[in-house]
Amino acid sequence: MYKVFVNDKPIILTDSLKKENNFSNYVFKNIVVDEIIYKLFKGNKKGANIFCENLEQDWKQFLTHFKVITAAGGLVLNPKSEILFIYRGDKWDLPKGRIEKGESIEETAKREVEEECGISNLKIDEFLMTTYHFFYQKKQKRIKETHWYLMNSDFDGKLIPQLEEGITNAVFKNENEVATALKNSYSNIHLVYNQYQKVK
Repeated sequence: MYKVFVNDKPIILTDSLKKENNFSNYVFKNIVVDEIIYKLFKGNKKGANIFCENLEQDWKQFLTHFKVITAAGGLVLNPKSEILFIYRGDKWDLPKGRIEKGESIEETAKREVEEECGISNLKIDEFLMTTYHFFYQKKQKRIKETHWYLMNSDFDGKLIPQLEEGITNAVFKNENEVATALKNSYSNIHLVYNQYQKVK
């Protein structure tokens, strides 16, 4: 199964016929991708299920409709098991950013967390998951493919949010504070947090 969020509304590509939601149902071979994107982006549809006879093949075909932007980031724990959050665009988020030429995905993840939060002593523990979300840029349809890693750091200095990237706060949050932050976050961040809960 693959999930692509459009304005926090999911397009779910699946090879399962089991119905687990009340979204509109489509068959991949019959869809017009732009039409589904428009209905979710501009309309009142809450999500879409797309049934695929060959999931991996259809997923690759689906991605050909977009420019795919590769990014990476981290769910970072301190010694108290608090989670590092950033505040940007009136939402709580996890630090992440686009890959640069010559970088590995893991190098991107560490660099972006360091740059966005002013943190050091980062160590990657394990890969968590990949998330996808749709956006327009320069009138071009794009999907950001973000690779997430579980990280840790014993950094105890002052966190410095990267203001030039629109980040106004960077802070470690305890379990109760995380629950509050997730009420004002993105669907993909919920997915990453839920995956962390499974592996911790």
